[in-house]
Amino acid sequence: MDLPTMESVSVFLEAMAIAFWLAIGIAAAVVVVLFIIDRTQRSDAIRRNYPVLGRFRSLFSTLGEFFRQYFFAMDREELPFNRAQREWVKHAGKGKSSTMPFGSTRNIAVVGTPLFVPSAFPPLDDQFSSSEPLMIGPHCDTPYMARSFFNLSGMSYGAISKPAVTALSHGCKAAGCWMNTGEGGLSPYHLEGGCDVVFQIGTAKYGVRDSEGALDDGLLAEMAAKPQVKMFELKLAQGAKPGKGGILPAAKITDEIASIRGLPKGVDGISPNRHREASNVEELLDLLAHIRQVTGKPVGIKTVMGDPQVFADLFAVIKERGVESAPDFITLDGGEGGTGAAPMPLMDLVGMSIREALPILADIRAKAGLKDRIRIVASGKLVTPGDVAWALAAGADFVTSARGFMFALGCIQALKCHKNTCPTGITTNNPRFQEGLNVADKKVRVANYARNMVKEVEVIAHSVGVSEPRRMRRQHVRLVQPDGSSLPMDRLFPAE
Repeated sequence: MDLPTMESVSVFLEAMAIAFWLAIGIAAAVVVVLFIIDRTQRSDAIRRNYPVLGRFRSLFSTLGEFFRQYFFAMDREELPFNRAQREWVKHAGKGKSSTMPFGSTRNIAVVGTPLFVPSAFPPLDDQFSSSEPLMIGPHCDTPYMARSFFNLSGMSYGAISKPAVTALSHGCKAAGCWMNTGEGGLSPYHLEGGCDVVFQIGTAKYGVRDSEGALDDGLLAEMAAKPQVKMFELKLAQGAKPGKGGILPAAKITDEIASIRGLPKGVDGISPNRHREASNVEELLDLLAHIRQVTGKPVGIKTVMGDPQVFADLFAVIKERGVESAPDFITLDGGEGGTGAAPMPLMDLVGMSIREALPILADIRAKAGLKDRIRIVASGKLVTPGDVAWALAAGADFVTSARGFMFALGCIQALKCHKNTCPTGITTNNPRFQEGLNVADKKVRVANYARNMVKEVEVIAHSVGVSEPRRMRRQHVRLVQPDGSSLPMDRLFPAE
């Protein structure tokens, strides 16, 4: 092997020196250009006063979100969902044991923390608590016998991707739970897995609208004729944006999505803030009766609680008209903000939390004597067994989750749902990112998540001494108070 000559070494070092000084020159030129740009622009005071260096503030602010999530935030600190919650869903989706070593990392002194009351004499292990099916819509031509108390909440095709919808459909079928279409209409991918489907009718009536945006009875009957469509949900409001209609950015509207929804391409899909046909509770009941008559299937509403008196007024009119006129179910969403992109003031500040609203609605329903007629479906950041068990004890008949199932699909909480750049392929219609979402793998994780949720809620029910999760009552839960003590939930909400 020939050794390099002194001449070749010299040439190499000269080339390296030239490259080095060329790089320095280019860097200096870039700094000068940025300095001039920053000093002359007038929109950013920091960059104007601190040219070039001021740009690092924006960079660090952008990276701060990433570093907090992965390096600095403790397991229970993050919002909207912390690492402990996401890790439980991840383990459940993989079918792994939830057994933990050395003790809980949860701070049980946090106000509002639910503490379940273990029975002094719980059932033996061979008398394990098990969940049962429950009927919805007994006065319909085709009532629905819902098999699972835990189900998938509304996420529209378009807001989430084709592979995400497909994986959810297959996973829900395997787990025996229903899938809500969201307000974006019924796509072939909702039906592909063979699961039970709840068709959500949003204020824009996507999928069942005429050319003017009004309800089209022909299309409505066509949807009802599909055997997989078990119920219809009239969306009045959702937790992400109470009082404002849905938003689908134009960048996410493909030809197929436009066809399914009945939308033009190139413009944002913005739904009205309410149904034009329903300006009061009487008109709302008329609209529900019309949909039930056309479809023959259970019809309910989805809303967020503001003034509880509205529900009292609704139930009073139902008592006058007869129990047959009642919505077959009420999906109560929390004001904590959901999967949809929304203005920050609405997401942060409008609507009651599910933790406050659910017991109130359950009490108003019970007082009206409608407990066995109207099913309550609770929704709003209920993604772990403790959350779901609390909701059932507080008065819910069913619980639905959207973000829990998103975590099962592989969501990393990148907070890019509205930008069409979701890195996991869940909330984007960009084929490049969708390629990363493997339907065959994710459908298994979705099914595992739903099954393990039911299993572990049954574990809690068994611990408090009841035979079925819906038999949990408020006396089975204590809520932590500001002084660190806890009080039974039936003392705090005694009217059920």
